[in-house]
Formats: sequence, C-alpha cells, structure tokens
Amino acid sequence: MSEARVAGTPADPTPNLDRRSLLRNAAAVGLVALPGAGLLSACATSGSGDSGTSGGGKKTATNPLGVKEDAPLDVVIFNGGYGDKYATEAHEPLYKKEFPKATVKHEAVTDVGKTLQPRFSSGTSVPDVVDNSGSGLMDFGALVADGQMADLTPLWDAPSVDDPNKKVRDIVVPGTVDTGSFNGKPFVLYYVSTVFGLWYSGKLFKDKGWTVPTTWDDFLKLLDDIKKAGLTPFGYAGANAAYYMWNVILTSAAKIGGPDVLKAIDNLEDGAWTAPAVKQAATAWAEVGAKYTDKAFLGLKHTDVQLQQNQYKVALYPSGDWLPNEQSKDTPSDFQYQMMPTPSVTSSDKLPANAVRATAGEGFFVPAHAPNKAGGLEYLRQMLSKKGANEFTKLTKSPAVTVGSAEGVDLGPGVNSSQAALKAAGSNVFNIFFDGWYAELDKECRTATNELFFNGGTADAFCTRMQKKADAIKADSSVTKFHR
Repeated sequence: MSEARVAGTPADPTPNLDRRSLLRNAAAVGLVALPGAGLLSACATSGSGDSGTSGGGKKTATNPLGVKEDAPLDVVIFNGGYGDKYATEAHEPLYKKEFPKATVKHEAVTDVGKTLQPRFSSGTSVPDVVDNSGSGLMDFGALVADGQMADLTPLWDAPSVDDPNKKVRDIVVPGTVDTGSFNGKPFVLYYVSTVFGLWYSGKLFKDKGWTVPTTWDDFLKLLDDIKKAGLTPFGYAGANAAYYMWNVILTSAAKIGGPDVLKAIDNLEDGAWTAPAVKQAATAWAEVGAKYTDKAFLGLKHTDVQLQQNQYKVALYPSGDWLPNEQSKDTPSDFQYQMMPTPSVTSSDKLPANAVRATAGEGFFVPAHAPNKAGGLEYLRQMLSKKGANEFTKLTKSPAVTVGSAEGVDLGPGVNSSQAALKAAGSNVFNIFFDGWYAELDKECRTATNELFFNGGTADAFCTRMQKKADAIKADSSVTKFHR
C-alpha cells in the first residue's frame, strides 16, 4: 500500500502511459504490474535528488553498476504478508555471493514510516534498499518530490544477471518499468503480482454446498445462507484495513460504469465521486455492512479478522492474494483458500462479473542519498534474476515480475485461484491510482468507508464527503497532480 501526496514543483500533467493498454498487455502474459496503495506520508527532508550510481567501484561485465566490493549494504524489509525470509534466504545471499567482502545489514520492520522517517529526516543513516510497504509505509510521491529516491534507469539499462545480452528491463513483465515511474522517470520497483477479490475456504463452501455467485441477487442469497449457518457472512478489519473495503466498493463501481469511473476519480475530475456508478456501488455494499457483518470488526486489525476466517467464523474476506501466505501459520491444512471476483451489482454492468483489479505490490526503492547506492541498485538486479525471482516465488507462493518466476513452483490453491481469475478476466482488468498519488484522499476514503460499512452511513454521504476532499486536493496548488 502506498501514497503520493506531495508538495513541490508541479508535475507534468501529461500521461506517460496508456495504462489500459498496459493492463491488457500485462494480462496477456499472466501478470498486471501497476502501483499499489498505502497510508502514511513521509517526513522527508528536501534533497538535491539523484545523480548517477555513486558506487565507488570499477564497472565491469560482472559488476555493471560499479559496486565497491567491500562497501556495506543496509537493507530494510517490510515484514508483512510475504515475511522476510525471501531476503535473508535468497536475495541477500545472492548479493553476498557476488560481493563476499561486503557486510549486509538486514532489518525487518512492521512500520516502515515510523522506523525510517527519523533516518530520512536526519539524513545520517539512510539505508541502501527499502521495501516500502504495509499500512505504515512512507509516501512515495513525497519522497520523489523531495529528491529522496534514486533514479532506477541505471538498473533497467544494466545487463541482466542471467543473460548479458538482455537488459534488466527486457526480462520483466511488460509495464513493470512504467508502473514505478513518476512523470516518465522510474523510481520504484514493484516486485510482486497482486490480484484482488473476495476470499473464502474451498473446504467450507464444498461442505456447505455453497456456490460462487456472479450476480448480486445470488450474492445476497449466499450471505443469507451463511448467516443462517451461524457464521459472519462478510468482514474486514476497520482498524487498519479499510483500504481492503474501499477497493471492493470501487471495484464494483468500475464494473457498473466501466473503468473510466476510476480514471475520473484518479484524475480528480469534477463530480467523479458522486457519479451514479459510485453511488450504486456504495449503496450495495452499505447493505452488506448493515446486515451481514460483525460491527466489532471496526476495532480489529486485519490479522484478527483473518484468523477468524481461518477458524471458520467468517466466510468472505476482501484482500489481495498475499493473504494465503500471510495466514499460512494459522490456516488449517485442508482450508483451501480460494478467490472469487466481486459479483455484478446490476444486470447492465459495463464490465463482466469476472473482471478484476490487478496490480503489483511491494514497492522497493533505493534512496538517492544512500551510502551504497550502486549496491542498492545491484541488490534489485539480483532480486530480478531468475534465481532471485524463483526463490521469492517458492518462499512466498506469489509470482515476482521477472518473466518465468513461477516456473516449477506450486503456488498453492489460493494463488492458483487468483491467477486463474486473472487469466479468465482477459482484457477486463483495471487498477486504481489515487491512493498512490494522494495520501490524504486515501485516508479520507478509509474513514468514509468505515462510516458507510459499520456505522450506518449512506451512499450519498459517502460520495459527498469524498468529492469534497477530492475538490480540496484539486484546488491545493501545493499538491503535485498526477494524471492518466
């Protein structure tokens, strides 16, 4: 999850990519890689920006980025849904193999912003690689605007680890480079395929004889049947995972009115949040909140509600496909995670029921003022190698963006189901960007969603509140604007 509320020089409003074309192209090879979403903004100090790799080592065929062989490397990893074993058991050993004289400092954190904001503010202990993810991540847009992120062009133009005749940019899923770009310059490596939907236990559904609905009437009937069986039909955690739920609401809005509904929201267009499709979606999901959830979930964290699902107390849970790995320690062996797309809300939805939101998560970056910036770029190059990507996929059961990363890997029933859903969606794949561009708008949406779902809020109030916030951001000249 990431944001981009920034203050600084206004950005070029010209789109740098036809993102719907990107989605179609990426879906064709089994992955869509687009920016993720998040919560907290960074308190970054202004800097002069990035210039070169500042390696200090000699560039050679095997060291194309000029890493100084004995320079220490400082790596900070978000210890969330994917854990951190992929770093300690795969990526860091690959780096050490190439630079055995280097020491690698590894730090696993659960709140990236809280941990790193003091380090960035002081400028005295900036790490070399950051996995900026989770609900407490730093604001990507603010970091870019303040000159705190290294340009990744040297990485993308470097020869790949496995085939020196191919650049790194040529071995990743189409769209990966553009996905992490701001105004045409790449700053973020989004590393993991992510598909969003509603998650359930295949065993539970089979035992109860429940089938996956594609229409809203069938969906409500299913929720009634689940409620009669004594389970909470649907739930999410209001304390830190309201993003999961507004994602569902806007997914439904996109299905009702088409992906241009989301494009209008991202572009801060007048009346985008009060569009009929958004109101219809909010109305539909407000009914689910009124009748089919547990109000106590408002105060719970995501892992609390996810654990209740693993205990067969909650039937349906909205999330991305990091969920099976995140819950692997608490999931019964026969639970059989499965993902379904959100059902159609109306009979005249512009997108079919099998349409899905897909993106790439886990945004990695190299700080512009990292002591070993060349080492940080090289670390990302090793991550994107065949071995680095394949080992990550083995350990997390989630495909990386390197083409072929999942070869020979059993992803498990959960991710297999989400990848099957992505394939079935074909060109009907879309994404949402405002949360990665405007942190305050995402924050407002989380609060408004909890009000709508848990506290009896109305669709009109939800839409009006969100439009007011969007209008305020649009009118604020200190906030850099992004468009697609």
